[in-house]
Amino acid sequence: MLLYSLQGYGVKRLIVNVLALLSVAMGFTYPAYANDAVKILALGDSLTAGYGLAQSDSFPSQLETVLRDQGHDITVINGGVSGDTSAGGRSRLDWLVDSSVDLVLIELGANDGLRGLDPSETRTNLDWILNRLKEKKVPAVLTGMLAPPNLGADYGAEFKAIYPDLAVQYAIAFDPFFLQGVAADPALNQADGIHPNKDGVLIIVKRLVPLLLDVLKK
Repeated sequence: MLLYSLQGYGVKRLIVNVLALLSVAMGFTYPAYANDAVKILALGDSLTAGYGLAQSDSFPSQLETVLRDQGHDITVINGGVSGDTSAGGRSRLDWLVDSSVDLVLIELGANDGLRGLDPSETRTNLDWILNRLKEKKVPAVLTGMLAPPNLGADYGAEFKAIYPDLAVQYAIAFDPFFLQGVAADPALNQADGIHPNKDGVLIIVKRLVPLLLDVLKK
């Protein structure tokens, strides 16, 4: 029986279970042990999915690695789909967010801008996503995006304003620009000049880690 326990559950879990049983037998209360890691869902497009990268170099994978290297038992779910718009993220949200998700990081809108979609549509979709997460009582972190400059200053200003406006409206943590410190730097991007390489992704990850941990602590 002992051998089966060691093989099936692992030494760590076995020790915890034994301690819990002893505590009950001796009349002590023992704090609940979380067998499952905290789960962060990264909801996004190709910037999240890891377009052009090995899976281990994608944003969710590197984020999880850095968090675990810092001693945090956190799993990051890759909810990125290349080519996805804010409407696509909206359509997938309920399928992706179940009771096991503790936090959602939202990275959407880049493809809306590239396609020149009406910023009001992007705003409506992101508003729906944030409201739905509020209903589910799942905290969110919103990352901002900028529109391509060729669409004009008015379009760019209207698009950029979507993110801080919604962050204030829902009183959530906000990162102004997902590609901050990486965009337009050839050394940190792939040949297409749009998608970060693994070094660029790591810069984004290191910037976002403190923000994510702060939200989880609260």
